Amino acid sequence: MKYLFYILFLSFVFSCGSTEKKEGETTKQKKVYDIYEPSEMAILMNQMYKRNEEIKKEILAGKIPTEFPSDFLEIHTANLSDFKERNEKFEAFSNLFIEAEKEIFNTASAVPVENRFNNAINLCISCHQTECTGPIPRIKKLIIK
Repeated sequence: MKYLFYILFLSFVFSCGSTEKKEGETTKQKKVYDIYEPSEMAILMNQMYKRNEEIKKEILAGKIPTEFPSDFLEIHTANLSDFKERNEKFEAFSNLFIEAEKEIFNTASAVPVENRFNNAINLCISCHQTECTGPIPRIKKLIIK
């Protein structure tokens, strides 16, 4: 009797898990993945980060960089992510950043190149404190100590 109860119980448990397939129905569902596509601005900022890494290496090697990367000027025209808007604060920081970045290449400046470089990087951090805060720890790695 006890065994009969266990058999009935197990039959009930296993039968609950099965589903009947109706005619013409398919059990496979197509998965849709949301793939991240970076905006023009995100791509540009990654390029600017890489270029500033190279500039930092040059400075640490005792070289004074001589050529301002003109593609940095695309900061004024690159499309932002869909959820972002170009506003006055962003424009002001963009202008300050470009001027600070150009100053790195000013060989007539009395300010040490390390300080000029750090000024530009600190402007990146300041801007990112008001908007997209995620990359700040990465940007801080550019600062020359």
